[in-house]
Amino acid sequence: MKRIVFFLCTLLCANVLLAQSFFTIGDLTYNVISPTKVEVMKCDTSATSVAIPETVIHEGITYTVHKIGDYQIVSERGITTYYGAFQFCKNLTSITIPNSIVSIGDCAFRDCSSLTSITIPNSVTSIGKMAFWDCSSLTSITIPNSVTSIGEMAFWHCSSLTSITIPNSVTSIG
Repeated sequence: MKRIVFFLCTLLCANVLLAQSFFTIGDLTYNVISPTKVEVMKCDTSATSVAIPETVIHEGITYTVHKIGDYQIVSERGITTYYGAFQFCKNLTSITIPNSIVSIGDCAFRDCSSLTSITIPNSVTSIGKMAFWDCSSLTSITIPNSVTSIGEMAFWHCSSLTSITIPNSVTSIG
């Protein structure tokens, strides 16, 4: 019986530590999503130019930067609020996304009003809802053939957007 209790406690502690493992390097905060992968969870809102690395090392472990994350908070009244990794980075003018990124989460670049253009690498397969909401300076965006889904209102209020090419690979647009 003692062994079973010990095993369950060990398993529970390991899951809690993995699920709650955040760390910051430079302007970016990462969340550990597997033993070898992390997602970008937050960027310092004062950042002007960011290059997301393909890998990061934290406490001697090398992680692949797998996605640009999002998170949601549900209020006591049941209202869901979405936050993206680069949301409210109003000074962000340029971003470099590596080929290790497979998805761009909900609200990822929401309210990045100084961002003028973005190139999404061929590794990305999905763009979340409201991903570029109110990127009012965004004039062009290149979506690769690897993308199969684009979430609802992904480019809402992108008032300067003059060029966007959506490839035939996209089978779902919200």
